[in-house]
Order: sequence, then structure tokens, then C-alpha cells
Amino acid sequence: MRTDASGARDAMGTRDSPGEKPDSAVVRDALGVGVAVGLSGFAFGVTAAGGGLTVAQTCALSLLVFTGASQFALVGALAAGGNPFTAAAGAFFLGVRNAFYGLRLSQLLALPRAVRPFAAQWVIDETTAVALAQPTRRAVRIGFTVTGASLYALWNLTTLLGALGAEAIGDTDAWGLDAAGPAVFLALLAPMLKGTVERTVAALAVVLGLGLLPVLPAGTPVLVAALAAPAVLWARGRRGREDAR
Repeated sequence: MRTDASGARDAMGTRDSPGEKPDSAVVRDALGVGVAVGLSGFAFGVTAAGGGLTVAQTCALSLLVFTGASQFALVGALAAGGNPFTAAAGAFFLGVRNAFYGLRLSQLLALPRAVRPFAAQWVIDETTAVALAQPTRRAVRIGFTVTGASLYALWNLTTLLGALGAEAIGDTDAWGLDAAGPAVFLALLAPMLKGTVERTVAALAVVLGLGLLPVLPAGTPVLVAALAAPAVLWARGRRGREDAR
């Protein structure tokens, strides 16, 4: 059978290698990811509260938005004095990647229509990574569910604790907690930069983002940095056409 980029053999999500992964192993791996990443919600709670958001607003972001990088981008832009619409636009574009994750996961999970709107809330970097690493549809569903449930619960709990404890901690910049969000995002992104195209896009995005930071309003550089991907793909396609001549 045909094997696609994720290593799945067919619509059931089975791999070429025989055998199934024990449910206990899937649960263990999923819980490991959920707990490790969920604890960073504390940094978000502190950062959001330190940036001027109330405890209710901070918790509402984690409950309803639930995509760490976008949340940090939003509160970071607001704390820097950025326009709320610009800050929201930057957060939105960061969150668009989850829609593409959903396209792939919808095939692997094959959930009933009534469940899909609820499952969509858990379509993030971590649940996608765990789900795609599983050999069978059963393992995909277990991995996705356990990762999503544990991460959602712990992220929201630690967000609340961080927001409540922000006053006791004081200046988040002095503790370096404002860097926790970007650090977590970079840690998730780094393993994906395997090819020349991915590395070129990342490098160009960094140059655009940092280079325009002093001259553009807060939240705008990240929007401009998003142009790195189409620019690199266009240049690559043009070079391919020239080589083919």
C-alpha cells in the first residue's frame, strides 16, 4: 500500500511495521507530553497578569483559545503597547497552523460528526505530534485524547495559579518568565526544521521579525515574518523552473 509522509499506510493509520503499540505505552507517552507542556501554563498566567490582563481574562484565553504560542503572542503584543487588533491578528495567524493539523487528524481519527467540534479544541502542536507518532487508529485516538485532556486540564490549572501568583512574583521580566512562551514554541519548532526549505524559511522569518521590530508597531513584525514561507517557496519554484529549461 502507499505510504504518505506521516508514515501511515492507509486511512486506518497503520504503519508498514507489524505489531501494535500497547495502550499503556501510548498513555505513558501522551501523559509525559501533557504534563511537561501543561506546566508552562504557569508562565503564561504570570505573563498575562503582568501585562495588565485580569485573572478572568487570562483564564478565559486559556479556556477558549488554548493554543500556547498564540496566547503568548497576544499578551506580549498587548503588554508592549500594541494595537489590540494588530495583536489579535498576529495571534490568529500563528493559530492558523492548527487548521492544517486538523485536516490530517480528521483522516486518522475518523471521529463521529457530533464529536468533531469538541475534538477541534484540542488540535494543537502537541496532540498532533503524539497522534501522528502512533501506528494504529486506536493508538492515534488514545494518544490524541490523553494528550489533549491532560494538557488542557493542567494548562488551565497552572494558568490560574500563575495569574493569582503574579502579584507575589512581581516583575516577570526580572524572573525571565516572559521568555518562557517563546522558548516552549522554539523547542517544539526546532525538530521540524529538517530540510533546507524549512531552515531557510525559519531564518528569513527571524531576520524579518527582529529586523522590523524597532521600526514597526508591536505585533506587526510577526505578521510580516509570515511572508517568509511564500517568499522562499516562490524562489524555490522559480529556480526549479530555470533548472528544468
